[in-house]
Amino acid sequence: MDTTLQDPLEGQLLDGRYRIQARIAAGGMATVYRALDTRLDRVLALKVMHPSLATDAAFVDRFIREAKSVARLSHPNVVGVFDQGTDGTYVYLAMEYVAGCTLRDVLRERGALQPRAALDILEPMLAALGAAHRAGLVHRDMKPENVLIGDDGRVKVADFGLVRAVDTNTTASTGSVLGTVSYLAPEQMEHGTADARVDVYACGVVLYEMLTGGKPHTGGTAAQILYQHLHEDVPPPSAFVPGLAPELDDLVAGATARDPQRRPHDAVALLSQSRAVRAALTDAQLDVVPPQAHAVPGGDTERTDVLPRIGAAPLPDEAALNRTSRLEVPPSEQTTRLRPAPAAHAPRGGLVQRHKLLAVVAAVLLVLGVGTGVWYVSIGQFTTVPAVLDMPQAKAVKTLRDDGLGVKVERGFSANVARGHVMKTDPGTGKSIRGTGTVTITVSRGPEIVTVPDLSGTPVADAKRRLRDLGLVPGTVKRDFSDEVAKGSVIRTDPTGGTKLHPDTAVTLTVSRGAKISVPDVVGDDRADAVDALRGEGLNVKFAAQPVFSDEDKGTVAQQTPGAESYLGKGDTVTLTLSKGQQMVDVPDVTGQSEADAKKTLTDLGFQVEVKKPFLFPQDEVESQSVEGGGQAPKGSTITIKLKGAF
Repeated sequence: MDTTLQDPLEGQLLDGRYRIQARIAAGGMATVYRALDTRLDRVLALKVMHPSLATDAAFVDRFIREAKSVARLSHPNVVGVFDQGTDGTYVYLAMEYVAGCTLRDVLRERGALQPRAALDILEPMLAALGAAHRAGLVHRDMKPENVLIGDDGRVKVADFGLVRAVDTNTTASTGSVLGTVSYLAPEQMEHGTADARVDVYACGVVLYEMLTGGKPHTGGTAAQILYQHLHEDVPPPSAFVPGLAPELDDLVAGATARDPQRRPHDAVALLSQSRAVRAALTDAQLDVVPPQAHAVPGGDTERTDVLPRIGAAPLPDEAALNRTSRLEVPPSEQTTRLRPAPAAHAPRGGLVQRHKLLAVVAAVLLVLGVGTGVWYVSIGQFTTVPAVLDMPQAKAVKTLRDDGLGVKVERGFSANVARGHVMKTDPGTGKSIRGTGTVTITVSRGPEIVTVPDLSGTPVADAKRRLRDLGLVPGTVKRDFSDEVAKGSVIRTDPTGGTKLHPDTAVTLTVSRGAKISVPDVVGDDRADAVDALRGEGLNVKFAAQPVFSDEDKGTVAQQTPGAESYLGKGDTVTLTLSKGQQMVDVPDVTGQSEADAKKTLTDLGFQVEVKKPFLFPQDEVESQSVEGGGQAPKGSTITIKLKGAF
């Protein structure tokens, strides 16, 4: 039975507009698909966040920030973003589709690049980053995987998922450093800061990798690589590529200086230096072939315009072959270790016997050598695929790698093999494979159709664990009151228990807040009585740090949050604020002032003002006030002013 994994989104119409055609790539945060925009009839790339992350507001915000940040950039070397939206549990970005490959694919195929090709790729990268830096943005995750090379030779920078404004902190909310460890600048690791110069550093590492075919810092663990970034300079590429121009060493050294002050201040400055280096190099220096470079089969077919095929050096002519057919070294320059010893004058018969003996030894060695070669070709270079069926994925991968084999992981459905365990290998168990070959393991996703379990009354942590074990995704968590289900346990699921779903489908959980409690009104009660009333209802009590002025007596409750008649669950908290009593304010003397001036003076101090006027011929002058000037009255209280009469 064919158990090849069929992506559940392939063939689906997302958001009523985007017809998903095929999966391009998958990462830890999202999956990228080739899709057709049915409204505009164009092919684009659709980046869809994993449903399991869509419930995390921080991840969603970072995902949307990518769309908004890149949408601000309009540059031919930046992958454009067309749209952003959601469809149920799916959050997506619609982006420009670039048909081609990544720089990582090129390096994997070619090993290392000639300087001309490396600069052909570096300069469009820097142009794209320069546009971002001038717009106040930092990419923060430059690496070969994020450099796309189109079939037409165009170079574009992708995946601004970690983009931030210049000078912002580079850590996630958890405090972990974002980005790929091999390309992180020292200040990102040590201080968590990121400005344009961290992208400059990463581009210097990418240039080193293009020139040499390897990363400058390596190690068995991320910690070892981090330590080298912090304490060791990037070595000059010429140490691994003989004949490489010193100007290229200087370009890499400047971009990867551990002190950010010694680096070019942004990608535009590094681009200017790169162009100056290119202009200073000869054609021979630009076309140096690194020893790590692999010749690419396929005749003159070119994969991109910016990457000329790395071919073999031209064959020398016949005269050149004759001139170099033997090594001619003056006697004065020969060493005694290489100079042949003078021959001894032996009898002719002994010399013949010695020649016969040497011939026999040579024949024996030849037979042994041929036998060894035949053994190696037929048997010695092969190994046997170990038994890893039904092993957990991590253990199976370790077992295969311990035998020196590479591992490729695929996934498929199985009703018999537990989720996360190996259900098939290619080649199969016991089959022969080259000692450096790759074994494809198919890991079970569990049954193709999963039944949602009845989780009523299950603590929420246990419910999430059960869903994951079945291959489902714990989705949004809602909360509601329940007189029957304990606080923190599941009341119901959506879809309900017994529903048949495909694996990786999100299930919404409604979790109990406990029995619904109507919050009593304790404003005006003294502290002890208020606490007793609330705790008697099963609620917790918290007091605000500072009391406030109020009309309530000093020491009694002035405010409560939430207010009376609100609903809470058992064990929820009500915050009480105590009263400092009324705020007394000095009353000014407003007699003799006009009505308008007197009212303004008193209302500015927080008093209410009532005006009494004589029945006949009132004058615009205050004759008296209910609280004499120099006295005090509660803030907000009413002061009556009386106007003079004509008689």
